Amino acid sequence: MKQAKGFFGRRKNVWTVAKNAVEKAMSYAYRDRKAKKRNFRALWIMRINAGARQEGMSYSQFMGKVKASGIELNRKVLADLAMNHPEAFKAILNKVK
Repeated sequence: MKQAKGFFGRRKNVWTVAKNAVEKAMSYAYRDRKAKKRNFRALWIMRINAGARQEGMSYSQFMGKVKASGIELNRKVLADLAMNHPEAFKAILNKVK
């Protein structure tokens, strides 16, 4: 019942309904901890792709050249640079061209 605190209606105070609601919530929580990682990776890829395409290069070409040139920045950092520091991202892009 403690885990059903904050639920709406009978889900918070009727044992069988609350038990089912908590079990369902736990399964969603487990599933979405995995999905969160996928969602963030997809977001980073979209941001890198947008930054690279502004300079006339596709995402796959850019990432291939980044790996080949030995730049060890992950997608999270590259996406942050593309969004918040476009001049730094452009410098990386010019270095790998």
